[in-house]
Amino acid sequence: MTPALFETPYYISEWIIRLVMLVYVPQRRASAATRTWLLLIFLLPWPGLIMYALFGRIRVPQLRREKQARASKDIRRTEAKLLAKRSVLGTVPPAYESASTLAYAMGDFEPFGGNRVELLDDYAASIARLIADLDGARHHAHLLFYIVEDDATGRSVADALLRAAARGVQCRVLIDAVGGEHGLARLAPRLRAAGIDVRAMLPVGVFRRSAGRFDLRNHRKIVVIDGLVGYTGSQNLADATFVVGYPNEELMARVTGPVVAQFEAVFLTDWSLETNQRLNLQELAAGIAVVGESVAQVLPSGPGYPRENTRDLFVALLYAAQKSVVITTPYFIPDEPFLQALRTAATRGVDVHLVVSKHANQPFSQFAQRAYYEDLLAVGVHIHLYRPRFLHAKHWSVDDQVAVLGTTNIDIRSFALNAEISLMVFDPAVVAELARVQARYFADSDLLDADEWGRRPFVAKVAQNMARLADSLL
Repeated sequence: MTPALFETPYYISEWIIRLVMLVYVPQRRASAATRTWLLLIFLLPWPGLIMYALFGRIRVPQLRREKQARASKDIRRTEAKLLAKRSVLGTVPPAYESASTLAYAMGDFEPFGGNRVELLDDYAASIARLIADLDGARHHAHLLFYIVEDDATGRSVADALLRAAARGVQCRVLIDAVGGEHGLARLAPRLRAAGIDVRAMLPVGVFRRSAGRFDLRNHRKIVVIDGLVGYTGSQNLADATFVVGYPNEELMARVTGPVVAQFEAVFLTDWSLETNQRLNLQELAAGIAVVGESVAQVLPSGPGYPRENTRDLFVALLYAAQKSVVITTPYFIPDEPFLQALRTAATRGVDVHLVVSKHANQPFSQFAQRAYYEDLLAVGVHIHLYRPRFLHAKHWSVDDQVAVLGTTNIDIRSFALNAEISLMVFDPAVVAELARVQARYFADSDLLDADEWGRRPFVAKVAQNMARLADSLL
């Protein structure tokens, strides 16, 4: 059969794909994602169809969804018992009560008072503090990380776990199967040989019943030690230079007090999802001890939940803001609800600052990110391009009253695809400490000028706008 005989059937098949997908793709999907996929499919029908089959729908195994739903019920029952025994329910400022209530409705955790929150913005010092806490562990150490590398940082934390295990401390470690592949291949065998239970999160594979799509990842960073000390933030267990180019700069929170029980609950839920072991929430009571003045609340998010939890919380905070919002994120590729809320806040007079890295570790994503700058500058958003390092930190401040930090980027991947964790803190003292970190960012950044940005080369504008068309794929 000559090649010419294939041309007509192939041409017909392309139009069948276009017409069928024109009906199928928009079902239960945001308009932006629909636009991206249909553009790809209309330009490249067969490659687009294959990509859509692989990535087009957020398919989480039904078993994982059912486990998540059961875990949510268990957490709420346990939380109610803890609150009945101890008066740790925190008081939230009236302007943010609706955001706090929304976080509870979507993520199961009430605001707990009596916490102490320390911000750690020195990369090496943060790891040293974590190792010191591990060396003081007496009962258990739970670690969950997206990336674990076999480098000086990864090995130093692994050595601390080995020392803890030798003292009889029960150590459990969760590492994302894709992001942490090096740690799983090279460090996990040493840890397992010492009796430390190490599990891969969201393993991929055609024949794994509980496996997810390989691009649905657990991006959380959580540490809980003895139920008394918790960590979360943007930092992985890897050297700052593990990505070639500018070294990472991070922000972590070291937390003590009742809210550590919420960290523990998130960890134990993920542990149950990966191991099929029944959720044991008895350990949560260990963290119920008043040690400070901060009211704090954890919000976990991910495709196992029925809604885009963190995106909805961020939108609520933007609409609640009265004076100021400062957002620090390494990746800024927002969906339309977030973008609209941000523009609305700036338009009604809120002093909005966006801090992003001047240097990219993902050039295509940065092209897409820059396509949003002109719209934001037009409504008065201040955009700071941080120079010294790749700013991988992810945090907010709102009105000098609320601080939010954790693992969530301002992009559709974090909102819809990854499992993430955010810590919301209602404490002016913590927000003031965060403001000092943000002031350092401002001082070491170039403030983007709207007129100058508008004069960027035409080729750059075209490239940025073309990259933005792929926002739902980034």
